[in-house]
Amino acid sequence: MSKVMINENEVDIVIGALNPDLTYFMEEWRPVFSRFHLIIVKDPDLKEELKIPEGFNVHVYTKADIDKIAGSTSTSLLFSGYSCRYFGYLVSKRKFIVSIDDDCVPAKDDMGNLIDAVSQHVQNLETPATPFFFNTLYDPYRKGADFVRGYPFSLRSGVTCALSCGLWLNLADYDAPTQALKPTERNSRYVDAVLTVPVKAMMPVSGINIGFNRELVGPALLPALKLEQEGKVRWETVEDLWCGMCVKVVSDHMGIGVKTGLPYVWRNERGDAVASLKKEWEGVKLMEDIVPFFQSLRFSEAAVTAEECVIELAAAVKESLGPSNPVFERAAEAMVQWVKLWKVVKT
Repeated sequence: MSKVMINENEVDIVIGALNPDLTYFMEEWRPVFSRFHLIIVKDPDLKEELKIPEGFNVHVYTKADIDKIAGSTSTSLLFSGYSCRYFGYLVSKRKFIVSIDDDCVPAKDDMGNLIDAVSQHVQNLETPATPFFFNTLYDPYRKGADFVRGYPFSLRSGVTCALSCGLWLNLADYDAPTQALKPTERNSRYVDAVLTVPVKAMMPVSGINIGFNRELVGPALLPALKLEQEGKVRWETVEDLWCGMCVKVVSDHMGIGVKTGLPYVWRNERGDAVASLKKEWEGVKLMEDIVPFFQSLRFSEAAVTAEECVIELAAAVKESLGPSNPVFERAAEAMVQWVKLWKVVKT
């Protein structure tokens, strides 16, 4: 990919802190993070004081800060666990947000070079996406690639990329049943590729390692769907999967793009897949209703912003999915509440 000059003042790195001691995490990321402004949001349920090494431009938000802006009721409903990072999205004032979980450290490419995940996300976002016609050489804007024979010239200018979904090495993002069946399986394949996800194609976005254009789609990256007995580890949550579906359909409607592939991070193991099976099984079943709903969803022509799309989406969720399970009714209410919060904070 051709080198993109990064305005470091346009980027916020958001970290949801579920672990009180961030020393190892921060030191591993120092070569990358030290250039940027960081927003660290402490899980409201975490009682211990955070340990953060010196030498970073960082703003820490705690339960008191979240309560002050969102109200104590919203804090427990919207921002508990990994969802605390969404508060960072809410208070950021910068164009781009890169969000990396605190159980991930920098990965290395096949040549042993440290991967600058932040710069790669920004490069993905600063170069066009091509959702309306698939290029078989993946991202045509990368160095050494171009549009293949037969690609319509009218589509070669591409569209704005709103979301960059990075991958990870070591622990794959399997669900609890799959991870329980393959407890020793690890992802060791580094694939040097970026591609645009085609329009209308659904994907299970994971919030572990993403970058996005906050000004375009910030309101569509939201905490909403909570399982009845949701836990603190990935196998026990579906909030980021729901969020990913929301931002993908909103991006499709707005005519902007989503990329996946580079950059990689190295993800460490946290939690017990077998112990999490009961908690996540509810989410596994819900996906069978969620995917067809999003595939058939249509927005009105009047919805031209992410906020307007989310409000229409919430109404559709309440009408179509709400009667089948109260978890969807609550998700619809949370989506409306989120947009109201977004508007209040941005005014």
